[in-house]
Amino acid sequence: MELAYFSGAFKLRERESGGAGVILRFARVRPARRGRFQPLKSQEITPAFLDRTIRALKRWQYDIVGIDEACRRAVTLPERRRFACLTFDGASKDIVTHAWPVLMRHRVPFTLYLPTAFPDGVGAAWWLALEDIIARESRIGLMVDGRERHFAVSTLSDKYELFDFLSGWLRKLPPSDLSYALNDLARRYSADAAQLSRNASLDWQDLAKLAADPNVTFGSATVNYPALSSLRDADAQREMAMGNAVAESALGRQVRHFAFPFGDRDAFGRPHVVMAEEAGFASAVSTIPGVVEAQRRTNLHALPRIAWDGRVRSLRMMRVLLSGVMFAPVRPTRSARDQNAT
Repeated sequence: MELAYFSGAFKLRERESGGAGVILRFARVRPARRGRFQPLKSQEITPAFLDRTIRALKRWQYDIVGIDEACRRAVTLPERRRFACLTFDGASKDIVTHAWPVLMRHRVPFTLYLPTAFPDGVGAAWWLALEDIIARESRIGLMVDGRERHFAVSTLSDKYELFDFLSGWLRKLPPSDLSYALNDLARRYSADAAQLSRNASLDWQDLAKLAADPNVTFGSATVNYPALSSLRDADAQREMAMGNAVAESALGRQVRHFAFPFGDRDAFGRPHVVMAEEAGFASAVSTIPGVVEAQRRTNLHALPRIAWDGRVRSLRMMRVLLSGVMFAPVRPTRSARDQNAT
């Protein structure tokens, strides 16, 4: 990316590779912390970096738009200026305390995707419990795939390695097995995933404040934020439908957009793309990186997003990524409606 930037190659190829625009994905926005063990730091940016990003997008002459406008530009002829759409996942309380003041100051639209169990106070952010336990312990034991496993985590590298292993394993578990594994860890190491989640998550009072801002669009991200690939089809459909119904009821407005939980290629598949369209969502976003093409070349129910790595502070690298030169060309995809007609 450094070579692409300093050689100017990204500018030469941006017209052909940049598409109609990009959807940026962020999770937590909070001041930098001092702790050495921060396995989720890649999903965090600071309020100052969010401010720098918005200023840079304006300087680079991007139109900062909401998700409705992004979808409109994905189906029309290309416009002179590319768009950037800001989206936030996870319903973290940081959104209202740290991100929202920056967004309001710039008066830019943004989209917040809600997993509704979390503002309800019953969500279990297992990744927070896992981070808490590994940070505190030097040895960890638990049942993994039916057998007792023990791990020594006395060094920082051991802790990061175990977090990567266990988070990958937990994410793939069906809900009943995930609940058992989480309860097993909680009993052994006095961790309260539900309380950690409540402390870190927006509540409906926070969301009512955000709802008063005309620049906010709310989307759904299921109820419990499971990887849909870990569920039976009927359960995945129920998570989509219930998450949307709860959000609409609580917010008193239509919720037209969806985010696949986790959103990478292992977290959802083609059947879930079809489910999102059949559920009536106008769009569904992933975390698969790429640009949004115009003229329906990008499937609105499998929209790519650029998930920015919060460990990187370089706007030069962001500029190269937004140009699209690092991503494979998008191949036109058919909607579920077109698929069923053939």
